[in-house]
Amino acid sequence: MRPPADAPALASRVRRFTPAERWVHRATAALMGLCVATAACLYLPAFAELVGRRALVVRVHEWTGLLLPVPVLAGLLSRAFRADLGRLNRWGPHDRTWLRAALRRGTRRAERPAGKFNAGQKTYAAWIAGASLVMLGTGLLMWFTHLTPLLWRTSATFVHDWLALTIGIVLAGHIGMALADPEARRGLRTGSVSREWAEREHSLWRP
Repeated sequence: MRPPADAPALASRVRRFTPAERWVHRATAALMGLCVATAACLYLPAFAELVGRRALVVRVHEWTGLLLPVPVLAGLLSRAFRADLGRLNRWGPHDRTWLRAALRRGTRRAERPAGKFNAGQKTYAAWIAGASLVMLGTGLLMWFTHLTPLLWRTSATFVHDWLALTIGIVLAGHIGMALADPEARRGLRTGSVSREWAEREHSLWRP
């Protein structure tokens, strides 16, 4: 019996993400994008005038922020997702080597050892998770104004506004990195990546 015509192509690809993991990423990205878009409509006059209906935008922003952790919590039902969370939280000597190499100009990819996730991805994941929790907490303080003192609400507003700006900048960098790596995007879209890319970018990963 002859193998399928596309057997060589399939053999040259490796599984990177399960459907559950891709769903978590897409749902989180959609909610985060809606949060950022509604925030822009609330704080930038040009967008506010274009959209109008400020009360509706506020409600959408609030409920989107509350729903933001839901995809990750639902993803905990997936064994593969839990395993990847463990990898993201596990640091080793090779991660320090990756960070030092990434900060030097002209460093070759071979000098940046990485497992399934490199040190840059681990740093981003940890930062965005912490920032999202802070945004959720400060957002709740701003929402339920009658339950907290004025000083708390003022401080929460200050932190929420400036952290939102920082998140916008970091997300722009994250999207820029994704646009520069088509194979990484293909991995999130289809679940598999080329073996050549995996060996080059994540030399310590053993699928």
